[in-house]
Amino acid sequence: MPKINPIQAAALKEPVTSISTAKPAANKVAVTKPETKTITTAKPTVAKVAVPAVAKKMTEKVTPKKEAKAAKPVKEKIPKLKMERDSFTMPKAEYAQFYVLKDRLAKLGAPAKKSELLRAGIMQLSAMTDAALKAAMSKVPTIKTGRPKKK
Repeated sequence: MPKINPIQAAALKEPVTSISTAKPAANKVAVTKPETKTITTAKPTVAKVAVPAVAKKMTEKVTPKKEAKAAKPVKEKIPKLKMERDSFTMPKAEYAQFYVLKDRLAKLGAPAKKSELLRAGIMQLSAMTDAALKAAMSKVPTIKTGRPKKK
């Protein structure tokens, strides 16, 4: 049972007066002032009352934000692309071409990363005919793979 604050305790001590709904007689005009008491307390406290969850939902107002959330279309889940990390060996002169191409693309207003340049190169090789692909690959020298030995 919740605790009763001092204001409620004082109200319980006062005698209960019945309120009559009957109209006074026409010849009797009696106006009386109700007796008032002033109660001062140091600090009024408020009793907390548990409200059922159903009542809370019923009293909540629908705000425009909630309506906007409800009106959003459901996005389809796009399957996440799986990435593959790999290392490779490349001569320094060819590796420097990454920076040359990155600078050219930055000046053109389309900056790119090294991985994007590699992917673009793979796309171009894939789009070539068999003869053009064979000719392009013949220009690429074969290098020894693996890490160099520590001295």
